[in-house]
Amino acid sequence: MNRNDFPMLNQNIIYFDNGATTLKPKCVIDAMSDYYTNYSANAHRGDYDISYKVDVAYENARKNVAEFINADREEVVFTSGTTESLNMIVSGFFANLLEPGDEVLITRSEHASNVLPWFRLAKTNGIIIKYIELNDHYEVTMESLLSSFTNRTKVVSLAHATNVVGDVRPIKEIAKFVHANDAFLVVDGAQSVPHMKTDVKYLDCDFLAFSLHKMCGPTGVGVLYGKKELLESLIPTNLGGGMNESFDSIDEVVLKELPLRLEAGTQNIAGVIGASSAIDYLNSIGIDNIHAREVELKNYLVSKLERIDHVNIVNPYGESGIVAFTVDDVFAQDVAYYLNKYHICVRAGNHCAKILKNEIGVKNTVRISLYFYNTKEEIDKLVSLLSDKERIIREMI
Repeated sequence: MNRNDFPMLNQNIIYFDNGATTLKPKCVIDAMSDYYTNYSANAHRGDYDISYKVDVAYENARKNVAEFINADREEVVFTSGTTESLNMIVSGFFANLLEPGDEVLITRSEHASNVLPWFRLAKTNGIIIKYIELNDHYEVTMESLLSSFTNRTKVVSLAHATNVVGDVRPIKEIAKFVHANDAFLVVDGAQSVPHMKTDVKYLDCDFLAFSLHKMCGPTGVGVLYGKKELLESLIPTNLGGGMNESFDSIDEVVLKELPLRLEAGTQNIAGVIGASSAIDYLNSIGIDNIHAREVELKNYLVSKLERIDHVNIVNPYGESGIVAFTVDDVFAQDVAYYLNKYHICVRAGNHCAKILKNEIGVKNTVRISLYFYNTKEEIDKLVSLLSDKERIIREMI
């Protein structure tokens, strides 16, 4: 599906590490090259023609992102990625709101970026981190959320889809309950926005963070979405050029309106322009078509792996294109090295979800994360190489 659009696929590789980053279509590469070649000026700084062209391209990118997630333009803040977005949410908003004893609910399957900022806030502000229990398929259910929620719960912070188990959480239902109990909902969309329709008004989340490099865009560009009234209260974590109107003295500092007040310094302009091209590209395919393709591939992969006795699938029931597994008697990284000999790119390890081992009972797994440009033929080659355990062991000696 659309494989000819990706220069990287001209190499002799099978790329199954899309949860880490996706490949880039030629149109994204060309958009960034065009900026660097033909109008490489700063944004919101100059009073000359090419600078104005940059302003238009940059703000059109913001509009493009806003429409993609059904947000208002001023609710879209460009960052370096999901990690920075989540840190801004925790340090710029909740650090000034939460008090000692307030509870934040997460799960043990969250990415480090949705764990460590809360851990630090627990150290500095005295908040309490609690974990929503997962069911037998490592999923969050409304029942488990309700059993963990107390009158001290102020924030629920969850990935919409997790990066190892690949489960998809019922965000809209969670938001309804959370808001009815005067709490906030933060959503890590790194593994969901690139793969399924995301409508922030429909979901009614308070904040959403995601990265463009996981959706055919360049690295170094992320998005922080927040409801406007909440972003108004988010204290900038970076101060400097471009985000202020004036600063005549300590007591006379005037910041710009949203969203520029949260974008200090020179942004990754080429990346933002490339990100806008990536969104155009995904829209041309259709996000629903992308999701359907991934589910088809994932089901095909699981059906094949289930026939191999020495392969243990951690998450056969997940709704996304992520499959994590282990091979009996073979270290996960050794499996990855073995597959690399045949130019198959997979991820091995704990995948930045280091406390998930307490749930699934294994520290390291091999992860296959699919995207729409993967094929059943690629999956067949992977399965063939995994089917002979003795070959794996022999070739790793």
